Amino acid sequence: MIKPDDLAAESAKQSRIQAALLLVAAALLLLALPFALTAGKSFFLPIITAIVITVALSPLADAIGRLGIPNSLSAALALMIFVAVLGLGVSLIVQPAADLLASLPKTLQVIAGHLEQWRGDMRVITRLGDQVSRLTGAHHVQQVVVAAPSVLEQAAYATPTLLFESLLTLLMAYFMIESRVRLRRRLLLDRSDLDASLRVARALRDVQQRVGAYLLTVTLINIGVGVIVGLGAWAFGLDSPVMWGGIAALLNFLPYFGPLITGALLAAFGLGTAESALFGLLPALLYLGLHAVEANLITPALLGRRFTVNPVAILVAFSFFSWVWGALGAILSVPLLIILLALFEHMGSPNVIGFLFGEDLFAVEESESAADAK
Repeated sequence: MIKPDDLAAESAKQSRIQAALLLVAAALLLLALPFALTAGKSFFLPIITAIVITVALSPLADAIGRLGIPNSLSAALALMIFVAVLGLGVSLIVQPAADLLASLPKTLQVIAGHLEQWRGDMRVITRLGDQVSRLTGAHHVQQVVVAAPSVLEQAAYATPTLLFESLLTLLMAYFMIESRVRLRRRLLLDRSDLDASLRVARALRDVQQRVGAYLLTVTLINIGVGVIVGLGAWAFGLDSPVMWGGIAALLNFLPYFGPLITGALLAAFGLGTAESALFGLLPALLYLGLHAVEANLITPALLGRRFTVNPVAILVAFSFFSWVWGALGAILSVPLLIILLALFEHMGSPNVIGFLFGEDLFAVEESESAADAK
């Protein structure tokens, strides 16, 4: 006769084996996920972008719907407002940027003049390097340069695909926003358990509120940064100050790397238009100081602790999504991270160690049931 203790031990052993196999399968899936997302970029990227746009624009569509406008029309109006704002921001940058590119040869000549002045201080090091090369017997090797497509050719090749993916993303976003009410009702009413329905409702509401509030707050902050940078560019006499403000506002959506790119651009064109190198670098230095104040004082004060995310998690999300999806993935990295963190808070933190020993992976249900019992 088998004892109850032996049955419990055997059941626990089987649970640990199943848990280990499940974790191994999950690890293999995580390893294969980046390659699958990269290979299926044309499929996954429009869907994920449409989901983020839907989560961000759903509060605006709800506000328009409360005015008595039908749901389908409110979804279309919310999407049209988004496209109009995005198009206005891009138009403020593209045309002045084209004019600056036309004057690029003159700007490069001025920068070369500044570099020529700096080279005078570096000639001693250059001569020392030449002497070391002669002593070691180093000799120049003929290099073969492979001609690559120009920027205009690459843009011409990518334009049809970009237009198709943009149209597909907007269409999916419209239908997702339009069907948001039916989706909420289905998720709430099709659950047999009332507690599960309430958890789903809380999770959806929290994700929508978090992403919407985060994007709205960050957008307002970036607009303020763009206005200050535009006024500063005008005060320093840089060409197209509105463009510089737009560049600073848009690139500020990229965590960490966007402000560095803006500072580098300001430094390059500042050197190309200023008479002295120090005065040319001053706009970039002032911008980096502004970014330090914004990132360390203004943004944490406005977002609060609820939106405070570990910088390591932001960098990991940024590097991962920019790796698999490029620049658009870098822009989507923080909203996707906030969505995942909000979902994990409602699901509960994964109990990986306890899961190996037969415990539940997410213990939120037990804790909530215990709290309800009390």
